[in-house]
Amino acid sequence: MKIIAYGIRDDELPYVKDWEEKNPDVDVKVVQELLDDSTVDLAKGYDGAVVYQQKPYTASVIDKLAADGVKYMSLRNVGVDNIDIDAIKRNGITVTNVPAYSPEAIAEFTVTQLMRLLRRSRTFDRKQTEGNLTWAPDIALELNQLTVGVYATGRIGRAAIKIYQGFGAKVIAYDVYRNPELEKQGIYVDSADDLFKQSDVLSLHAPATPETDHMINKSTLNEMKDGVYILNPARGALVDTDALIHALDSGKVGGAALDTYEDEVGIFNKDWGSFDAIPDGRLKNLMERENVLVSPHIAFYTETAVKNMVVFSFDDNKSLIETGTAQNIVEFES
Repeated sequence: MKIIAYGIRDDELPYVKDWEEKNPDVDVKVVQELLDDSTVDLAKGYDGAVVYQQKPYTASVIDKLAADGVKYMSLRNVGVDNIDIDAIKRNGITVTNVPAYSPEAIAEFTVTQLMRLLRRSRTFDRKQTEGNLTWAPDIALELNQLTVGVYATGRIGRAAIKIYQGFGAKVIAYDVYRNPELEKQGIYVDSADDLFKQSDVLSLHAPATPETDHMINKSTLNEMKDGVYILNPARGALVDTDALIHALDSGKVGGAALDTYEDEVGIFNKDWGSFDAIPDGRLKNLMERENVLVSPHIAFYTETAVKNMVVFSFDDNKSLIETGTAQNIVEFES
């Protein structure tokens, strides 16, 4: 049994080696490069591929992967919005993902960023570097006095709700598919519009779909409370960047924590050497604001999550090769 693993980072290697030791019947080839047209033929002769990347899995790549005999592709991440689904179906490739490598990691990071915004940490950090140890006028808000609206109550959304409630915040939520336990708590509102109108803080935990694309836009921002805080650790496509910048300029949005950005591919997870070298003016506009926290898609990035991403994806790929099925098969709509 042979598995090729693309895009393996140094922080993943210990967990890959540990998995190999526990599965001596599997020959694993580790490739640091991502899966694309220039590397896909390395998979020839392998039974399955374990992959992770933000760049697209194009039809060309998938066609070549299938031509090389690989019918099983296991993602080390959740999102499947960068996959050419028609090519997957046409070639009969089975895809698995890791739907919950650590919901708590993302939830904890999201709330941490909110607390930094509420306590104006960037402002006080700057003042201290200038020798300014005064308080005023940078008074803070308390989370226990705010209404937090959680959009999407999957694993990550529910983990975030527990933390927000632990701080004493009033939590309301919206999801097309309601969780029975949360339903009992009575926290669901009837519509996304209700959520937008009632929230002091909006915590986004939805996948990228046609329905959620630019769900935070000029129109929905106008519905929100003045001074609302926007938290997006989910997908960059949820937020219309131009509309957000305008709302920050006007004061409609009091602050934002963005772990994702709609044009992040090719920009995040790269050392540009200097701030000036970052090739995205809108991103730099956001990064320069003291009431905006930009992080390069790191909410997931903990030891626990990285280990789970490796182990779950390799386990699923092995299971597919052995049995044709696995625990986390992605079901694409017809």
